[in-house]
Amino acid sequence: MSVTTAYADCEAITRAQAKNFYYGIRLLPPPKRHALSAIYAMARRIDDIGDGDLSTKDKLDHLDEVRRQLADPGAVVGHDPVMMAVADAAQRYPVPMAAFGELVEGCEMDAAGTSYETFEDLVGYGRRVAGSIGRLSLGVFGATDMALASSRADALGVALQVTNILRDVVEDREEMGRVYLPIQDIARFGVAPDLTGPRDNLAALIVFEAEQSRPFWSEGLALLPLLDHRSRACVAAMAGIYHRLLARIERRPTAVAEVRVSLPGWEKAWVATRAITGLGITNGVGA
Repeated sequence: MSVTTAYADCEAITRAQAKNFYYGIRLLPPPKRHALSAIYAMARRIDDIGDGDLSTKDKLDHLDEVRRQLADPGAVVGHDPVMMAVADAAQRYPVPMAAFGELVEGCEMDAAGTSYETFEDLVGYGRRVAGSIGRLSLGVFGATDMALASSRADALGVALQVTNILRDVVEDREEMGRVYLPIQDIARFGVAPDLTGPRDNLAALIVFEAEQSRPFWSEGLALLPLLDHRSRACVAAMAGIYHRLLARIERRPTAVAEVRVSLPGWEKAWVATRAITGLGITNGVGA
């Protein structure tokens, strides 16, 4: 298998399974697009283990195996296009490979059914499963101040993860038996631990958690000026789609109990177009 074929496989995975992110990734020049697709495909592999149907022990064993392989991805033999592409991307760009280990830790928390007492606890989880992706991506993007950019990429990851959690509250509970919202906040708003009860109470809880994410959005969006034009457009498109999604959830918080809230394709394309032309990159990223 050639590296070109490996990257093509990773890009196909990203295009099929990460439609929101792909709107941004496709704005990158080909070398960066390929590397970022490899990072996403590996992240997807790790996440799929944590969300799969295996026993807890088997999930943890598989996650530990991926952790071991990622310590030296170039040494993995066989026909593994994702690992091959990750190894090549890590040679071409200063990808902080240790961040994959943090993602594995987050998925181990999923496998173990970890719950979160406070919003601060949830942020710790978000830094592992999403902040890590921000920092991995930054290795491909580059930045004028990498230390500052790393902190802001981490914050943006948390903002995106909280938005994901709010969008998927019912799906996570019904399909995987998981409740990510902080236990203290659930009790504060008079919602049952399994998120059942008065619809208005759940709506108030959703709006409150959205407000809790605002400081992370503010810090995360401050990453944009530190990036080159194409990388900035990529991040602005991805962040813009999620920012509009969060706004839609806030306007109708009861919707998350009825249907998976999403944006139509035309609206995602509109956000991406504004990002590449430099419009909507500030003041809410096209909101």
